[in-house]
Amino acid sequence: MNDESTGSESLIQAGGISQPSLADAARGADAARGAHAARGAPFAPRAALVTGASRGLGAALARELARRGAKVVLVARERAPLEAVAAEIAAQGGVAHALAADIGDKGQTHAIAGAAAALVGPIDLLVHNASTLGRTPLPILLDTECEDLGRVLEVNVVGPFRLTKVIAGAMALRRRGVVVHISSDAAVNAYPRWGAYGASKAALDHLSRTWAAELEGTGVAFYAVDPGEMNTRMHAEAIPDADPSALADPADVARRIVALIGRAGEVPSGARVEAASFEEAP
Repeated sequence: MNDESTGSESLIQAGGISQPSLADAARGADAARGAHAARGAPFAPRAALVTGASRGLGAALARELARRGAKVVLVARERAPLEAVAAEIAAQGGVAHALAADIGDKGQTHAIAGAAAALVGPIDLLVHNASTLGRTPLPILLDTECEDLGRVLEVNVVGPFRLTKVIAGAMALRRRGVVVHISSDAAVNAYPRWGAYGASKAALDHLSRTWAAELEGTGVAFYAVDPGEMNTRMHAEAIPDADPSALADPADVARRIVALIGRAGEVPSGARVEAASFEEAP
């Protein structure tokens, strides 16, 4: 457990309450409490938690959200690059906090959520960007070890599920929140050697739709977003011979995803969208 995550379990406000009771309570609350989900109402996040935020798309999303006024908690395993991104955001006048932690470690879930809330207040935007390819070069399924598949599912599916379970209930009680799952076209297309990663993203897409169905009417929206192929370290590890000039800049993709988040009142909860379909946020 990392120092920044230790001892925060007591900060979780919704501990011990089952998800159905949270959803029922939120549905029964007065709809005049300012739920963002009214059709067409813009959504401007105040406190965001972004996982996998030490580089690539996660870092770009943290920068863009901070630029637009959100207080951001950045989560990733590697402390040094994470703190560098947070310092960069702070130097530009934004509010950002680095929280070194492993989304794939069940024991850290409550500590992550509690520490984030202590740093920036109630989280109203949760972006699940952290993911792993598993072993590289990517093996075919026949050569994929069960332990490697298990780690991919733990980080890419189970980790986001646990963190959403901790945070989304409180969002529902406040009738305000957006949860974004970063997906992939490998979730809907069968690419050789992408079996473990693709299966994890397909499962994440389905979780997103199910969360949306179960929390319908609570003011919490869920989206699965396919960012497209980007010029990132992960892409280079997966496809070393790819031409970087043919890949999207993560900063451009981040602006498009933030545009989607801002239109959460218009886009139906549970939708799976391609980032390229949204205009970049100004």
